[in-house]
Amino acid sequence: MLRTRRTVAGVMAVALTAALAACGAAPEPVTTSPRPTQSATPGPAFEPGDGVLTIGTLFPTTGAQAFISPAQRAGVDLAIGEINKAGGVLGQPVVAVHADSGEAKTKKAESSYASLVKKGADVIIGPSSSVLAERILPLAIRDRVPLISPAATAPRLSGLADAGMLFRTVPSAALQGSVLARLASGDEQIRLAVVYFDDDTGRATLATATATVAELGGRLVSSQKVTSATKKVDGLVAAVKASKPDAVILATPFSAMTQNKAIIAGLTKAGLGHERLWFISANLADYSQALPAGMLLGARGVIPGAEPNKAFRDRVKAAGKNVKDYRYSAEAYDATMLAALAAIVAGNDNSEAVAASLVDVSAGGIKCVGLAECLDVLHTQSDIDYDGVSGPVNLSQEGDPSPAHYGLYKYDKANKFARVDRVVGN
Repeated sequence: MLRTRRTVAGVMAVALTAALAACGAAPEPVTTSPRPTQSATPGPAFEPGDGVLTIGTLFPTTGAQAFISPAQRAGVDLAIGEINKAGGVLGQPVVAVHADSGEAKTKKAESSYASLVKKGADVIIGPSSSVLAERILPLAIRDRVPLISPAATAPRLSGLADAGMLFRTVPSAALQGSVLARLASGDEQIRLAVVYFDDDTGRATLATATATVAELGGRLVSSQKVTSATKKVDGLVAAVKASKPDAVILATPFSAMTQNKAIIAGLTKAGLGHERLWFISANLADYSQALPAGMLLGARGVIPGAEPNKAFRDRVKAAGKNVKDYRYSAEAYDATMLAALAAIVAGNDNSEAVAASLVDVSAGGIKCVGLAECLDVLHTQSDIDYDGVSGPVNLSQEGDPSPAHYGLYKYDKANKFARVDRVVGN
């Protein structure tokens, strides 16, 4: 039976509790005694694997998104190095095989996926792109190979029938609306306006923001749709101003830069910019060359994913080449650790056995922070709850992480943004 992931509507209905907190310490490199080689409690019967856990990666090493690949690959390589230092999985070293996903406009992802399967990949960390994750999923279902994406955030992925083969260690973009509504509300019952792009993320952000602001005693007073065909925004800005909101969420993609600049300028002129304006990750960008200096001063927004501490960043840097942007490195590292622990608990490196154990090792058992603690627990227990560099991952039955981790960013007078805090939501 195909596992049906919760629909976007289901995600929208879930209240997200946001809290600002200091970053927890990242797990340190593993120095532990050899870990058990099989699960204490046998799970469902699966054909035995070949005895070697092979982890493939499918990251964009070419194309426009290539800049996010080095940190993700280094996160995987770092995790595998630490796993092997601790004794490997089922008595054998974990093997890594890497491939380039390329861009969505090419078929590189499909050919690279095929090469990974041919090389015996039991688990694939990636793709980073939501579009490619959706495209590769039917192949993964056919081959019974789980995908764990550290960077695909599209809300629609939560609604796919995936046969238990799609997971992610980064939260759905749908949750940003709820996070932003809570941040904008503070302890007040506010009047909220949302300007959203007519796409998957924009619509989901509107829905979750609307539900959350109502839950907090406030209300949505205006929702204005933007499309790629939108040329003039004067009427949109006038409608938002007339609704007299306390805060405005701008839920548009970076690709709508022409519209974004006009909307930001219009809202600022209407007295609805600066501290009253909130961005989603898709449009939180460097506007230093696009807008007059100071226009975004005080405006804020969120980007999904944990901020690794310096100790972890140093380890990632040592494990990889050309690592300059550490985005999604923690999520890639944790995805790899979860795959290894799933194989250990299953007592089997078979792809389906690993997929079947992923949720169980991430939540509901004896909490253990990092690989060393989890391996120590597995000497006597089989039910663990792995917490990693990105925090408590806690995969849901639908394969999505909870709690959701976001960085809170704020703009300076140069219209550049910097991280100022961490937001955690359930």
